[in-house]
Amino acid sequence: MKLKEKVITTINPTTGKEISNHEYISNEEVEKTVKRCHDAFTKWKHFSLEERADKIKAVGKSLQEHKTEIAELMTKEMGKLLSQSEHEVDLCTAICDYTAKHGPEELKNEKRTLPDGDKGIVSYSPIGVIYGIQPWNYPSYQVVRYAIANLMAGNGILLKHASNVTGTGKLLERVFAAAGLPEYLFSTLVINHEQSDTIIKNDYVRGITLTGSSAAGKNIGEKAGAELKKTVLELGSNDAYIVLEDADLELAVEMCVKGRIYNNGETCIAAKRFIVVDKVYDKFNASFVSAMKALKVGDPMSSENDLGPIAREDLRKTLHEQVQESVDKGAEILCGGNIPEGDGFFYPATILANVKPGQPAYDDELFGPVASLIKAEDEKDAMRIANDSRFGLGGGIFSKDIAKATELAEKHFDTGMIFINTFGLASPSMPFGGVKNSGFGREHGGFGMKEFVNVKGITIGG
Repeated sequence: MKLKEKVITTINPTTGKEISNHEYISNEEVEKTVKRCHDAFTKWKHFSLEERADKIKAVGKSLQEHKTEIAELMTKEMGKLLSQSEHEVDLCTAICDYTAKHGPEELKNEKRTLPDGDKGIVSYSPIGVIYGIQPWNYPSYQVVRYAIANLMAGNGILLKHASNVTGTGKLLERVFAAAGLPEYLFSTLVINHEQSDTIIKNDYVRGITLTGSSAAGKNIGEKAGAELKKTVLELGSNDAYIVLEDADLELAVEMCVKGRIYNNGETCIAAKRFIVVDKVYDKFNASFVSAMKALKVGDPMSSENDLGPIAREDLRKTLHEQVQESVDKGAEILCGGNIPEGDGFFYPATILANVKPGQPAYDDELFGPVASLIKAEDEKDAMRIANDSRFGLGGGIFSKDIAKATELAEKHFDTGMIFINTFGLASPSMPFGGVKNSGFGREHGGFGMKEFVNVKGITIGG
């Protein structure tokens, strides 16, 4: 196979100018790297759970030692606010600390007594090399999320990062190595899609995890399924946030704005559809529009700004086309909705009203600071609209009646995560993942450590 491209060129979305060039590795180097990772795994799997935890704790420290370098590079490569890049590194360290603390208990053998008196042992054994295909929107967190859980489980890690954050992917390899992990146990691959397909087929690779679009999930899921390899797919969504009649509207507006524009609105679990019951719709509408209009868009390195640029020019173009199509089909722009002049790939905070089925603003995922405002007749209608989606990652409820909101979340919301009187951010102690077209499998909360293990049943007679 001959490479069609020789280099990846990363672009700063704030300026539109080149950052760096990264050469694709050869097909021979791909094979060598996979083999080296497997060889490192064959040694790593024999480390005790406590020894693995100590190394993972060291990764968390290494991330902090390189925090400024990582944060600044992430902001340069994909445009998130510098303060949010710094928080992302802190979250990565928190994942390491949580995993190091709880991993040995989560993965220890379980003893059982069988009905016939025999004894049973359930063990969680590592399976091999886990291949992660990761997106650009959280360049460090997305990697750490799957890598740390699987390192704790005893597996080896291969990373194919999104091309526009290649620099961060390579930097993370150095950060992990600096923590004292065995050489090649965590390896970043600068490869194209064709080379990626060969990795999925490689016998040393035992599992594939992808975070990306639903289309990408179907593509990778099909290829992995053909090889009888397990996958974890964390895909897109158009999360609904419901504002009920008894909601604290000031809090709801504050959290809905944050939930829509955090990370420049480029988050799979971001608040995207805002479903407000009729009795408080007008008040919420006025405050929501005012708050979104007040946001400052500009250089993400400056602490004075609330929004940075969209990560790539083609992504901004797609977002704007979705807005325009929604308007053509009856949506109304309450603020924003235009591509500003000047350098960089900026897009203003935007609110669309009169959003209905058949519009991208209702049916699809809008990856950027565009909010879909939808009026519901009442609580029942609001929940119907929320669940009227092919996605099912997260969602939110605003209500002063916590018991009622909790019951709605437990019994009616058809998503993997629900946030009551707040907005969705990942926590190492809570499961992360979705249903329907938002994928399957779970990360965090101890669940991710057991996604790619061999659950062995050992029976001892007598």
